[in-house]
Amino acid sequence: MFLYIFWAFFSLLIIGGLFLSFKIAQTDMRRRIIPDGYLFPLLIIGTIIVTFFPWPHPIENGVIGMAFGYIMAAIVGTVFDKILSRKSPNQTPPIGMGDIKLIATGGMWCGVFGLAIALIVACITGAIWAWAKHTRFIPFAPFFIVGGILSLIATTFLL
Repeated sequence: MFLYIFWAFFSLLIIGGLFLSFKIAQTDMRRRIIPDGYLFPLLIIGTIIVTFFPWPHPIENGVIGMAFGYIMAAIVGTVFDKILSRKSPNQTPPIGMGDIKLIATGGMWCGVFGLAIALIVACITGAIWAWAKHTRFIPFAPFFIVGGILSLIATTFLL
């Protein structure tokens, strides 16, 4: 009986995470913003899964991935912002705080190794999409979420 409750709760958390990921991707595509109202529950669900369920990695790996993702994205965003603001001072920053928090959340869900896979997939697919649409601005969340899901599948079943 306990095992059924365990897997039912785990399934509800995964479904909730998928729903929130879909809403984040949808909102970023439409309005170019990642609302905290979807992002923080996704982080909490990821923390619960990594802490209490034997999937996909230990909690230490998730915390290190979250810290690494946040610091790395913040540094890259700041550097690109400083470089681009010299050319045109009124330009919007290339990486928003929602993207930085989403990468940190992905670090909790995927761990350090999975975060690297998710970022590579997101950057490649985002660049292809920008090239096909002939645009400079891309919504990063949909590509990162797809990369994160593919990373979880790859690290769970293939590695």
